[in-house]
Amino acid sequence: MKTNGIVRGLTLAGGLLMSLAAGAQEPGITDKTIKIGIFGPLSGQNMAYGFDVVNAAKMYYDKVNKDGGIHGRKIEYVVEDDRCNANDLVAAVKKLVEQENVFMLNGGSCSAAVVAAKDYIVRNKVPYLMLNASGDGALFPPTDYIFGAFSISQYAVGGAMVEFAAKSLGAKTVAYINHDDAYGAWNLEGSKKDAEVNGVKLVVESVNPTINDVTAPFLKLRAANPDAILLVTYARPAALLIKKAAELGFNKPIILSVTGTASLNQLVGNVGKDALKNFYTQEVMIDSPGGDKLKPIYDMYKAAYPDLAAKPDHPQTYMPYGIPPAMSLVKALQDAGPNPTREKVLAALKAQDFDSGVMAGRMQFGPQQRAANRSTIFIKYDGTTMAPLPGVFTSRWTYEAK
Repeated sequence: MKTNGIVRGLTLAGGLLMSLAAGAQEPGITDKTIKIGIFGPLSGQNMAYGFDVVNAAKMYYDKVNKDGGIHGRKIEYVVEDDRCNANDLVAAVKKLVEQENVFMLNGGSCSAAVVAAKDYIVRNKVPYLMLNASGDGALFPPTDYIFGAFSISQYAVGGAMVEFAAKSLGAKTVAYINHDDAYGAWNLEGSKKDAEVNGVKLVVESVNPTINDVTAPFLKLRAANPDAILLVTYARPAALLIKKAAELGFNKPIILSVTGTASLNQLVGNVGKDALKNFYTQEVMIDSPGGDKLKPIYDMYKAAYPDLAAKPDHPQTYMPYGIPPAMSLVKALQDAGPNPTREKVLAALKAQDFDSGVMAGRMQFGPQQRAANRSTIFIKYDGTTMAPLPGVFTSRWTYEAK
């Protein structure tokens, strides 16, 4: 009996040593902390896409720490500014991984920029959760290390818009304006799937994101006599097209994608209220920005950043988008258990399925699924009042290996 006790003791001690050794090999993990790297555009002309999104993620991690942390460890975060630029983002990621020695990454608000970091992240096998970037080019084909589209993927943006136009507005012919780049190609591919299922004819016009005169593409689309126009562009071309439609007396529904404006107030300033008489905007959250269902998130922001909350236009529109990816990261760490490794966290992420209470759809990953959300709502906006419409509209697009 005594011998068995010694053997059991030696076995337990060996197991403990192996566990400690395994933990010691994991970067960014101590017995008291888990170090993560956060990045987003904190300066420059595109900071509205990420500044308050980063703030939202930070305040969620602070709340988790205040509530006791994850299996006794507190989250320690290091923040870098990627300026919505591919070169700056890759530099930020390398600094976080190689100098700060973080365990995992949570960042990126601009799709083209995050795609640039894909090869580095996969090569270094670092778990990476995007902030509000769709980043479809980094998500598909799927890898073991990159998860995102917590707001929505570009493949799903256009498809959900077609679904809304067909089912809520009865549209049979839809004019569809996207970008003439990879970003535009992703959302058009998703849109074609939903157009086919709904019996909708898509009339497509692709424009450069830097276009200055939208007269020619708009006239081409109007000649097709569409039942509605879908604008799947960034803010600047979207504002030009809405203004042009009003100038030429187009009075059918105009539906703007969620990526079409970071500030509805700014849109009104650019196009005027008269241009928004038959206007709808897409939203990936469960309610309009600042709506009753999102009040706890806005209250948390006011408590965490009272000085910012007192300023005009804060929090910015995309602020709540930072919560779901932070929730996903925390849940993956919790599910990985008290001795987390990167491999355990990655396995937990691939099986995730939860309701964030922030976004319109559930956060769902799977063996081939790396885009968390594919659902949106729609809001009728007249330049003053935002009125969320009933229904959640989900894109049918799913990844299929070619």
